[in-house]
Amino acid sequence: MANLSIRPAELSDLGTIVDVHTQARTAYYRAGGLPEAGIDTADGAAHRQRGWARSIESGDKRVLYVLHAGEVAGVVAMGPPLSSNTEADTATVGELYQIHVLPTHWGQGIGSRLHATLIQYLDEAALLIGQVEAWDRNHRAQAFYLRHGWRPTGHRRQGPDHSSYIRMHLNAVTA
Repeated sequence: MANLSIRPAELSDLGTIVDVHTQARTAYYRAGGLPEAGIDTADGAAHRQRGWARSIESGDKRVLYVLHAGEVAGVVAMGPPLSSNTEADTATVGELYQIHVLPTHWGQGIGSRLHATLIQYLDEAALLIGQVEAWDRNHRAQAFYLRHGWRPTGHRRQGPDHSSYIRMHLNAVTA
């Protein structure tokens, strides 16, 4: 796709990144049938802003965004396995924390370009496995990951509205 560039995120990008995240999550939660009241909370945007700020300021996480024709169209965050995942070996596993593309840009290859930055990260860090969690009702995300070589591990954790998040792995050596 022409007119795409990927850049490291800075704190000055925070508002735009939170907006992309909010629009994407709203779309996939709606598509998954989550009741409107369960999609966000009064402090949801502030919570996302704090989380993205911590990731951007972190020395061990990488946050990038993609510009399409000069406008932010997607964002990705990656790094070592989250502390809640105690079984992951930090010497071999890198985690894709989040990847979000504006719904108006879905299906245009932007997610694949952001995914390629994860592959580059895993390669540069000499990590053998990529890890991600996808909401079990987000069939679009699961299909995206499967197309890119990810496979479910069988591990699930509690999600909203009696749902789960499905953990998936990617063999980075063959990706």
